[in-house]
Amino acid sequence: MDLIDFILHVDRHLIELLSQHGPWLYGILFAIVFVETGLVVMPFLPGDSLLFAAGTLAGVGGLDPWVLGVSLFVAAVLGDSCNYYVGSRFGAAAYAREWRWIRRDHLDRARAFFERHGGKSIVLARFAPFLRTFVPFVAGAGRMDYRRFLFFNVVGALAWVCSFVSLGYFFGNLPGVKRHFTWVLLGIIVASLLPAAIAWWRGRRSAEAVPRR
Repeated sequence: MDLIDFILHVDRHLIELLSQHGPWLYGILFAIVFVETGLVVMPFLPGDSLLFAAGTLAGVGGLDPWVLGVSLFVAAVLGDSCNYYVGSRFGAAAYAREWRWIRRDHLDRARAFFERHGGKSIVLARFAPFLRTFVPFVAGAGRMDYRRFLFFNVVGALAWVCSFVSLGYFFGNLPGVKRHFTWVLLGIIVASLLPAAIAWWRGRRSAEAVPRR
């Protein structure tokens, strides 16, 4: 429940953290983004809504937008690189047996997504919760060339951070958005989950359409 409250009211919590910790908030945001993208066991952290709320706070002068953007970009790149390394070391073991902290169905969806889109899946997955945590792991497990991975990693991190922080910075403090900020965050979450939900539904329909022997 605490996590759900943080996700739905992340703007209030960021203001509280800023008042309590001042510039250390940059480090806290860095850690959250790094953990979500870098640790395959933490796919449920609120990346998209967090970036939007942080951009909103920067829009009223609470945070420096350039320091915020650069720190989150670095966190995202390092997080995916860490996840790639973990996948290259332990990916085979994760596929060989069930692990308590890594859901096999998430791994299977990420692998299917990676096989369908290739290198650009690293970029596309940035905008999809759960996928952005598992796709780098799958890329590492599949021994994707790291220099190629790093290129897509940097492009994806730049697009993800810039888009959501900029949206928050320029639009998060509009009167209509501020009055319904929780609903805006819910909309961001639903919109980011929608592609994965559609893909799951299509896969289910395809499986049901296959005649059984």
